[in-house]
Amino acid sequence: MKNFIKQLNKNAKNTEKFLKYFFSKQNSNSSLIKPMKYGLFSGGKRFRSSIIINTGKIFDVDYKKSIIVGAAVECIHSYSLIHDDLPTMDDDDFRRGKLSTHKKFNESTAMLAGNSLLTLAYEILSSKKLKIDDKIKNDLIQSISKCVGHSGLAGGQYFDLSFENKKISEKKIINMQIKKTGELFGFCCESIAIIKKHNYKKRNLLKQIGLNIGLLFQIADDLIDYKGDSKIVGKLTKKDFIKGKANLVNLLGYYDALNFAKNLKNKIDEDIKKYGRKSNDLLKSVDFILKRKL
Repeated sequence: MKNFIKQLNKNAKNTEKFLKYFFSKQNSNSSLIKPMKYGLFSGGKRFRSSIIINTGKIFDVDYKKSIIVGAAVECIHSYSLIHDDLPTMDDDDFRRGKLSTHKKFNESTAMLAGNSLLTLAYEILSSKKLKIDDKIKNDLIQSISKCVGHSGLAGGQYFDLSFENKKISEKKIINMQIKKTGELFGFCCESIAIIKKHNYKKRNLLKQIGLNIGLLFQIADDLIDYKGDSKIVGKLTKKDFIKGKANLVNLLGYYDALNFAKNLKNKIDEDIKKYGRKSNDLLKSVDFILKRKL
């Protein structure tokens, strides 16, 4: 696991290096650059970027291409966190041990900074720095747009808010969490198949692995929220329980939700192992999800 953490940190460092380079080419007179950077460079393991890199290793995708696609995904992830913390959403004052963007600046600035990070992701994917065919770039942008919009992340967030303090079935909770968290992970895996010009069947097989990784990640987050230490997590814990959030921990109980997560992980492992020995780093990524502070 030590070697994996070392590699994870390396990937995060290189992803941030590219993001800082890309920001250096932006209009420095923009008033939104500072809050954008605050929300983007607020810590975090850049785990989604590593999922892209480790999926890319299976198919011998150039490391730099994976880094650039990963940078775009991290912009979208940061946009979602900035918006998620807003009072009209989950209303969190802290993120990773620091003031949330809307607390550091104000609500309208945070919303606009988040929106700007979303569009920056598209700018990254369409840039000349990503040396792939324009057709592939278009496919990447189309795919990630679907993952982020009303049928993906945004739609999942809508259900997350509307399900509060209601009795929601396991099936609906899973569907909501796949949209809210799984879709972006789905893109992380599918993006490699797009770059390699795989057919839709092969693309969907990789996307399904990513969707399940995202679901596992969300369940692990919910387990951490239920039993985690707020000082380690970097924000208040047990908020999901207090707010009556619809998740598997609140529905099934902590230990049954943990068993659900372990069974899901076994399924993901089986699917990844079909890709042979080059899939070892992706397997380690999945293993890491349930070894965080539960």
